[in-house]
Amino acid sequence: MKALHVITGLGVGGAEQQLRLLIRHLPVECDVVTLTNPGAVADGLTADGVRVVHLGMTGNRDLSALPRLVRIIRDGGYDLVHTHLYRACVYGRIAARLAGVRAVVATEHSLGESQMEGRPLGAGVRALYLAGERLGRATVAVSPTVADRLRRWGVPAPRIEVVPNGVDLSRLRFDPRRRHRTRQRLGLPEGAYVIGGVGRLTAAKRFDVLVHALALLPGDPWLLLVGGGPEENVLRRTAHEAGVAARVLFTGERPAVPDGSPGPDLPSLLFAMDVLASPSPEESFGLAIVEALASGLPVRYAACPALEDLPPHSAPAARRVTGGADAFAQALAEARAAGPAPRAAPEAARHYSITRSAARLMDVYARIASPALSPSPQEVTAS
Repeated sequence: MKALHVITGLGVGGAEQQLRLLIRHLPVECDVVTLTNPGAVADGLTADGVRVVHLGMTGNRDLSALPRLVRIIRDGGYDLVHTHLYRACVYGRIAARLAGVRAVVATEHSLGESQMEGRPLGAGVRALYLAGERLGRATVAVSPTVADRLRRWGVPAPRIEVVPNGVDLSRLRFDPRRRHRTRQRLGLPEGAYVIGGVGRLTAAKRFDVLVHALALLPGDPWLLLVGGGPEENVLRRTAHEAGVAARVLFTGERPAVPDGSPGPDLPSLLFAMDVLASPSPEESFGLAIVEALASGLPVRYAACPALEDLPPHSAPAARRVTGGADAFAQALAEARAAGPAPRAAPEAARHYSITRSAARLMDVYARIASPALSPSPQEVTAS
């Protein structure tokens, strides 16, 4: 089987990195088209030996991108087209149909209750999404929570498949030597207690809550924010105004150390932390939380469908926090007071192994690519 993945961009983000990880574990020949922003994940895919094409789309209404994408799909002889993120789902489904590919699947990575990919949901967004959805054969939800949101949006239940995000357990297995080395490279004081936050630095992620919580905590804990985004300068100002700027480290999208050389990878940064905090009130899965658990970290979070879909005993070191900076400060103080525990992955992290996710996705591929699958009523109407 030969598949084309179409994604809006390949900067550092959960959906983008999940795509790279999935491709490593799929027994399928895969190419990738990014509509825009061929960033760090594009470089990583290329290093993995994956062909990446930058479509050069200039904006949401750049209709000239559509015929270019149709040509790429036709020339590639793909058996299946898999789209990721809103803009790519709209353009990718249309292009696949125009190119004659019927086996089209989309993964919904970022649908929240009130926003998608950090943008407010409106009637127009929903209408365009549903119109495009009819051109595919299946929509993959990354959690049962997202599947329920899709059904309430109007996506027919038989067209929804749940394939949870996955994590590479071997890559995230805690290594104390890498912890020590990473903390040294970051310039952290010996014995510093490090609170971590991982994700795009956007307003929706509410990392300002962690900055304010840091200012409320006794002693001298540090905050390590892993990721880049439009709110970085705002968060830096917030840290300065709160009097904690000297104890907040920003890695940026491509981590670097003080001497300017390339910085540690995500597992090493997780190993350097003592607790992970996620104040985002809306998540579609909570990938950073599951990755932190896989590295053996305790976690304090506001929302995580991945854990809410499992029994509480599967992640005993995870606690949900309701409230703002005061509540997170209290929860983080309690986590510190509890002292360090052995850094082992709990059942919840093992449940979300990438090998399991890839196998489930292959089942979806096999079903929608089957020659015996008759066109859906939506496909007949669209033809």
